[in-house]
Amino acid sequence: MHKEIIEEIEIPEGVEITIEGSLFKVKGKKGELDRNFQVANVKIDKKNNVLEIIAKKATKREKKMIYTVVAHIKNMIKGVKEGYKYKLQIASLHFPMNVRFDKEKNVVEIKNFLGETKERLAKIFPGVEVKIEKEFITLEGIDKEKVGQSAANIETASKVRNKDKRIFQDGIWIIEKNDKNLLE
Repeated sequence: MHKEIIEEIEIPEGVEITIEGSLFKVKGKKGELDRNFQVANVKIDKKNNVLEIIAKKATKREKKMIYTVVAHIKNMIKGVKEGYKYKLQIASLHFPMNVRFDKEKNVVEIKNFLGETKERLAKIFPGVEVKIEKEFITLEGIDKEKVGQSAANIETASKVRNKDKRIFQDGIWIIEKNDKNLLE
């Protein structure tokens, strides 16, 4: 049975939203994000300080898409208002690894990982700010997907392969997301 679904998102103070066809722009104190939402039979309206996402006679697929669009919009609003922050810890037990950020190439270089002579590279997306302090790497940005994927790229680049993981526990691990400790 098809039914009408209306989802409402309240726009907080200091956040400006503009809709131009399927292009959706969110502007706040931290910056500006835009995204293209091309979803069939789904209409996005802005009335005063409320966004309405409407689907008349929504099927299962359209219902899923509505809630996906709502989640993306909420993440965009939070990003331009507060931003996202990931903290990673460098753990080197056997060989002291050297980590540095190359701004020109937009990559994090990991040297001397498990005594390897070849450096490992992790791609950092544009708009993500990288700070390296002793044994911690901090990633900050307004786009949740870019910050999260950049952190995952660093973690994947420092993955131990073809060795006993109980003994070789070196690597770079995500320990905090938005001031929420993942070790507890």
